[in-house]
Amino acid sequence: MIAAIKHNGETFKVDLLDPLDISIEMHPSSESVSAWYLDALKIEPVKGDGFVGSVNQGGSVNFRNIEFNPHGHGTHTECLGHITPEVYNVNEHIKTFFFKAELVTILPKKIDGDDVITKSQIEAALENHPNPEAIIIRSLPNNSSKINKQYSNTNPAFISEEAALEIRNRGIRHLLIDTPSVDKESDDGKLLAHHAFWDVPKNPRFNCSITELIYVPEEIKNGTYLLNLSFASFKNDASPSKPVLYSLI
Repeated sequence: MIAAIKHNGETFKVDLLDPLDISIEMHPSSESVSAWYLDALKIEPVKGDGFVGSVNQGGSVNFRNIEFNPHGHGTHTECLGHITPEVYNVNEHIKTFFFKAELVTILPKKIDGDDVITKSQIEAALENHPNPEAIIIRSLPNNSSKINKQYSNTNPAFISEEAALEIRNRGIRHLLIDTPSVDKESDDGKLLAHHAFWDVPKNPRFNCSITELIYVPEEIKNGTYLLNLSFASFKNDASPSKPVLYSLI
């Protein structure tokens, strides 16, 4: 199904029947991706007063409770409320869901034992596409183990404060990455990249988002895509999300 999309004064075509899903499925297992020292998410049938919410267990319907943390149990999108004392929720502040996005692949640099995505790498990656609405960062090495990796206490790759500032200065409003955080796993609570990207507290960017724990398979090539960034309507700083790419025709 080919659709002509008019976006910010530009018209291009996409095939809506050829979506490229870059989210990670969440499931109740130790094999599901996890970070921040969390136990596996739980999906359990409701039970009580003779009722069981499981057809397999004799119930009439499947009716399950789900216990999870959006930041640590899978692909999620967050707003600046993640780092502010005020309560801001992603469902209130992210109101549009289609963006022209640039997918880039970066091998982080080794700096003092850390794997760091630097300002110069962002500049090089965006040399020919300087100001997309969204940037999607696929870090190297990249393989399917990212869909069930246990990230706790592994010091994953992260974005330097200067790189996040570069992304912000280019007017990019949506940042997607395949690590648990844009910041270092243990940084004494500084969250420098989060603060730099959202410009908190100086000039907060309410309509900007960070999406973490994506997975971009190798067969999806670097380049420009239409991004559909959708998420559940939770009144929370973050929500589980399903970013989907569409190739431009």
